[in-house]
Amino acid sequence: MSQIAASMAGNVWKVLVNPGDQVEVEQDVVILESMKMEIPIASEFSGTVKEVKVNEGDFVNEGDILVELE
Repeated sequence: MSQIAASMAGNVWKVLVNPGDQVEVEQDVVILESMKMEIPIASEFSGTVKEVKVNEGDFVNEGDILVELE
């Protein structure tokens, strides 16, 4: 199982994947908003989305798990 973590603190602006979706390396999975900038979080792995750990509007800290892949 692979985990995609937040690279910085911010609000979850948009979740781009759902459980069951196929994800490829460098595909954006979540967009964070910090200091009025949109920061895409890309997957470092390929696989199937097992679980999305965040909801739009949530605040996350650097290192928080956003998505789990299997």
